[in-house]
Amino acid sequence: MSRSRTRPRALVTGASSGIGAAYAERLARAGYDVVLVARRRDRLEELAGRLRREGDVDAEVLDADLTDAGALARVEARLAGDAPFALLVNNAGFGGYRPFVEVDPNVVDDLIGVHIRAVSRLTRAALPGMVRRGEGGVINVASLLAYSGSMPPTPLPHRAVYAGAKAFLVTFTQALAGELSGTGVRVQVCLPGVVATEFHTVQGMDMSKRPRMTADDVVTASLAALERGEVICIPGLDDPSMLEQLAALQRAIFESANRQAVARRYQPGTG
Repeated sequence: MSRSRTRPRALVTGASSGIGAAYAERLARAGYDVVLVARRRDRLEELAGRLRREGDVDAEVLDADLTDAGALARVEARLAGDAPFALLVNNAGFGGYRPFVEVDPNVVDDLIGVHIRAVSRLTRAALPGMVRRGEGGVINVASLLAYSGSMPPTPLPHRAVYAGAKAFLVTFTQALAGELSGTGVRVQVCLPGVVATEFHTVQGMDMSKRPRMTADDVVTASLAALERGEVICIPGLDDPSMLEQLAALQRAIFESANRQAVARRYQPGTG
């Protein structure tokens, strides 16, 4: 058996730049072989070549537009194939920021396709093998905007679909973590804030004067959180008890509202 086949293997989507490229670089240095997935093959080939030169790494390029059903199926087949994967990083995404009444319906479909459908399908493809082996992990890269629904669109971007999709990733990952308890497989949702990548600049947004975390720091936090078994990783959050308080409040709402009688304020004659 070749040496590369004895190394853990990771698949990273959105690996052509930014956070995805940072995951690929860090995992390669940590001893993983990597499968790099994104639309821009030239960027992937450049990254793969650099990883191979810097270390004994099997870096495979798989160019795929995850909004395309056929391309998504190819990546699913790669994850479900004979070569086991130790880690899946669902990082591909784009903002599509625009007032909802103006956004192109095709952009809505693509946002849902990349952030929800592709994440769900690729995770579904990867998990059976991980569960059989009793080890593995899935990292879903979301955004702090997942928690921004009650905040106005200024100075934040118009983001109804994007933020909604990222909120899906939070709940999806939390529920999945419960299902996988005791299997040896870990899942995490990572919620970075503004990161110093090309994510915003390709949308014409000048973020140069905003404080921004580096992609390397996001990956450092994410991988450390995965080792610690943290289901939600917020790289910039110093006080993790805030997440515990949020979870407790959510449970309290669920338990107190799940009853037969309608709330008093909604009853006839209560004004």
